[in-house]
Amino acid sequence: MQRRFYLFAALALALIALAGSRAVAQVKVINDPSVFEPIFASDPVGAIHTARERIAAGDLAGAVKGLEVYVVSHPGEAGPERFLGDLYYRQGRLTKAEEVYQNILAHSPSDRETHNRLGVVYATQNRVDAAIVQFDKALPGTDSVADLVAMHLRKGDLPQYRQQMERLAAAQPTDADIQAEMGQVFAALHRPADALAYFMRALDSDPQSLTALNGLGLAYFDLHNYPEAEKDFQKCLGIDNTNYTCTNNLGAAYLQSGQDDAAKPILAHAHSLAPERPETLVNFGFLADRRGDWKGAVDFYVQATVVDPYLPEAYVDLGIDYEHYGLYTLAQAALLKGIAAAPGDGRIRYLLAVAYASQGKNSLALDQLKIAEASLDPDVARIASEESVKLATVRGAPQL
Repeated sequence: MQRRFYLFAALALALIALAGSRAVAQVKVINDPSVFEPIFASDPVGAIHTARERIAAGDLAGAVKGLEVYVVSHPGEAGPERFLGDLYYRQGRLTKAEEVYQNILAHSPSDRETHNRLGVVYATQNRVDAAIVQFDKALPGTDSVADLVAMHLRKGDLPQYRQQMERLAAAQPTDADIQAEMGQVFAALHRPADALAYFMRALDSDPQSLTALNGLGLAYFDLHNYPEAEKDFQKCLGIDNTNYTCTNNLGAAYLQSGQDDAAKPILAHAHSLAPERPETLVNFGFLADRRGDWKGAVDFYVQATVVDPYLPEAYVDLGIDYEHYGLYTLAQAALLKGIAAAPGDGRIRYLLAVAYASQGKNSLALDQLKIAEASLDPDVARIASEESVKLATVRGAPQL
């Protein structure tokens, strides 16, 4: 299975530590007593910046405590309060996160970013209809479309949702937001050529659309046209040079095209913009893998699962590395945690099947392959189907 760079952003849900592994960065203990003193001056940007500094130092608990004090002292400041909800989410405190998001929406019912966050909480709790409502309210302007595709797939009405979106896009061909959303639908369905056409239409109407520029870059990326992908991510940064997603994606495009030296400072900058986000850690892990340092790569992937325990790509890359070196028990343990985090990810299911089959657990392997066959990713579905046939017809303990 070909490994892919992780490009999209996702929220984290709960801390997961993989047994027998170590994190990349040593935790720095902050002993400054002022960390816990009330902050009376209003500085929402500074409050978030301070929290991020503590996260970068490995002190998530301190970041949460500091934001709790700030939010109590400054009610109604949506930015710090939403970030506090995000951190509760990373700690697995879903009820607390939900309370924070609902409190923001009680005062700012049109806050799309908060609707998006609340939708992710509901999706995690398998409250599918409630999640769909929140993701719909989060549009346009957020990354909710991929989540909507996942929820409609889980609900069983994905074809109807896609048809609805296609009718809407056809009826409003000059609406940049709707055209970009249709592009995101096709991107989530692993149809980058179709996605590319809609992102181009969105940019015809709004050349400044960051959603469309990033989506177009991703479509080119999936079509292996990395020079064009780089151009679109650079255009995105020309409009907003602090955009984490486009910065990380530019670094990933450099990596994919073999420009490791160009990628490294870009990824480091992305990490400095949002140290609470895991995508750069996964890409640094890939870079370590390519340089032959697989143990260092594993450290990065484990660190990514700590920062965002529900990021599928970290578990995928852990599984690939462990299985490459014959560590099937470790692969199984990591991949089972990955399934708990992302039960619908066909790549994780396939890799778990590999781990099971390599240990002679053929029945369990077949179960995972059958699930992987339903993946929206056609390559994963095809490979899983082929291996399922092989495994079903061979006796003993075949290798996938």
